[in-house]
Amino acid sequence: MQRTSNQLLITYTLILSFWITAAYPSQTLLNEPVDISSDFRDFSNLYYLADRLAAFDPCTATGRLIWRRAQYFTRQAFNNMLAVVRPVGPNEFPSGEYDPDPNLPFAIEFVSPRTIRIKATTGPQLGPDEPSLMLVNGRPPKDHSWRYTRIAGGHRYSSESGSITIIEQPFRILLYDNAGGLLTSTFHHADSSQTFTPILPFSFVRRASDYSRSVCAVLTLSPGEKIFGCGESFTALDKRGQRIVLWTDDSNGTQNKEMYKPIPFFLSSHGYGVFMHTSSPITCDFGHYYTSITSLMIGDDQLDLFLFIGKPKEILAAYTELTGRSPMPPLWSFGLWMSRCTYFSEDQTRQVASRLRQNLIPCDVIHLDTGWFETDWRCDYQFSRARFQDPQRMIADLKAEGFRISLWQLPYFVPKNRLFPEIIEKGLMVRDPKGNLPTEDAVLDFSNPATVGWYQDKLAGLLRMGVGAIKVDFGEAAPPNGLYASGRTGFYEHNLYPLRYNKAVAEVTKLVTGEDIIWARSAWAGSQRYPVHWGGDAESTDGGMAATLRAGLSLGLCGFSFWSHDVGGFVSRPSDDLYLRWLAFGVLTSHTRCHGTAPKEPWEYGQAVMDQFRKIVELKYRLMPYVYAQAHDCSGRGLPMLRALFVEYPDDPGSWLIDDQYLFGSDILVAPIMHEGHGSRDVYLPPGQWIDYQTGRIYKSGWHNIQAGQIPVIMLVRDGAILPHIALAQSTVQMDWSRMELVVFSTDPNLAEGLVCLPSERVLHRIRCTRKGNLFQLEQDPLAGKVAWTIRPFATSQ
Repeated sequence: MQRTSNQLLITYTLILSFWITAAYPSQTLLNEPVDISSDFRDFSNLYYLADRLAAFDPCTATGRLIWRRAQYFTRQAFNNMLAVVRPVGPNEFPSGEYDPDPNLPFAIEFVSPRTIRIKATTGPQLGPDEPSLMLVNGRPPKDHSWRYTRIAGGHRYSSESGSITIIEQPFRILLYDNAGGLLTSTFHHADSSQTFTPILPFSFVRRASDYSRSVCAVLTLSPGEKIFGCGESFTALDKRGQRIVLWTDDSNGTQNKEMYKPIPFFLSSHGYGVFMHTSSPITCDFGHYYTSITSLMIGDDQLDLFLFIGKPKEILAAYTELTGRSPMPPLWSFGLWMSRCTYFSEDQTRQVASRLRQNLIPCDVIHLDTGWFETDWRCDYQFSRARFQDPQRMIADLKAEGFRISLWQLPYFVPKNRLFPEIIEKGLMVRDPKGNLPTEDAVLDFSNPATVGWYQDKLAGLLRMGVGAIKVDFGEAAPPNGLYASGRTGFYEHNLYPLRYNKAVAEVTKLVTGEDIIWARSAWAGSQRYPVHWGGDAESTDGGMAATLRAGLSLGLCGFSFWSHDVGGFVSRPSDDLYLRWLAFGVLTSHTRCHGTAPKEPWEYGQAVMDQFRKIVELKYRLMPYVYAQAHDCSGRGLPMLRALFVEYPDDPGSWLIDDQYLFGSDILVAPIMHEGHGSRDVYLPPGQWIDYQTGRIYKSGWHNIQAGQIPVIMLVRDGAILPHIALAQSTVQMDWSRMELVVFSTDPNLAEGLVCLPSERVLHRIRCTRKGNLFQLEQDPLAGKVAWTIRPFATSQ
């Protein structure tokens, strides 16, 4: 009888599951990423295909573009059905009142010798022409170096970096490098004759459901071309063959396709980059549907693309010149951050600080996560009176010992929060279409200046108390159906929310402390102006570590100079082996934080692990002059500290293939150990010679199996580099910058080079050493005697 009942229950469950699946094939959850790609293959919608130029003024590079109306139809052949787009006539009444093939504005703008802007509208643009929050100066500059040439059937503009050609009919845009090589071009519906595969060309959609419009910019991909960027993406570094949804989301991990930090920018190995200047949802198909086509399905009802010509460094420089570069964070932020989720009291915080110093573990920051309020997670910007007796004195005492305090907070307020009624009364939150709350929480509306002022006042009180940094957690769940003070809905405000959030915290921090530092999880284009960002809630596994590295490389290719991650992963307690391997990766990242749900204090893992932990952290503290100088260089040029190999070696095909190694600055190559119990790994070395930092062994370019040294990481130095070192200190504030050691990693007897930058001056200097007999000497002292230099060659293995 029991067995029969179980069988009936199983049968009923299967039937119910089938019914739910059939009735609700696509359950949408709160803040689920918005993928608009289905709107571009919907038989009820109308599509307008970019067909031909109706007019063009070469002096202003503006004109009119005719969009040919089309619709999906089916085509069946031998029991195989295809969806194809075909031109159609008008379907409106009264007939003649609406243009079936609209004639709409189109423009080219020149921003720099390597940056071009393409704009096209899909209908009247009635909103004010306001400065863009994504652009560092609100509006792009104008460049007048481009030369015009009339060509048969079109127009060409050329600069020292390349050229752009506009063909009138059929409408095409072609981008070339300065040698005349084609980089990419738009795809016209006439080009579909080259294949039996139905392809939606350069077009826009008008939805039958509400007449809203969105653009699909379609570009060609070349054989072997690779695509990189799109933000802090955890999937394969090369996006060719992937479909990427750009919608800020709490990823709840680092091994899925969702992103805390989607960025509407990518660069190609073929010599160009693209910035989609919008905050609407975007779905990018990089040869996923058709291998030779990139389809940029942009939710916005106008097209605004910036194209960049050049090699990766040149593209990143141009993109960050447009959207902004990361300012230099304070020196102390480059030290170790010690944290867990969470410390709950003043006594616990002081005890952690005391034990770090007692055990001689260098550290600069202690982070208090969700437990510093009276009720855990209930953010009200006040220390618990029961557990923090005198927080201001605690902060001052710890600062005297070389520690800064970082505090967690978030912009969502639960109904039991004491600030909830005030936020509602003052109207500081996002509303739904009726004027109520769109979620259970009150979500701060950072498009409202009154909200920003109220919020910054709360943070200012903490910063004036002596807090060093504010953790800018969450920010990925701005209600998509919300109405915002900007007058826009979440369709446009959701992705912009992290940028507004980052900006609000960074600006009040700068105002009160004079320093450029936050600790943020979410981001959008322009957020790199507000460092630092970290990689979210990584799994405490080898896979979580590998995905974290891919994500950091990907974000760095979107203009973010500084980035961090939770050493050991966030979710659970790492094995001893994983924790130390991840720490070695962590100290060779611009910013280093130990954080997670499990304890991360090294003494919690035993004496042997703590001794190894100390040795690994000491590496970064001794290398602090290198770290600081490279950070200054990255800040000035828009380069990432954690750098994909091809950024420095764009002409080396092998460097474009590597996603589990990186360059830490310009001179150190890092290959983390990704597997439990492994002490060696295969490493790819770009052109030139490389010197093992730990053993002094010299390697030529190519593939090698290399054994890690005492520190569980492969770390090699570019031949010809000088790495400045400093005497070990327990905090960066205790470092003696008047004495430095220059370690010369060079097999060339004639010359070696490096960078130095004193924190007191923040001026970058290039240093050069030449060999005099058996010794290296400075060619010239750029600091004019302010530093006592000790110079030695690297130590060779015995």
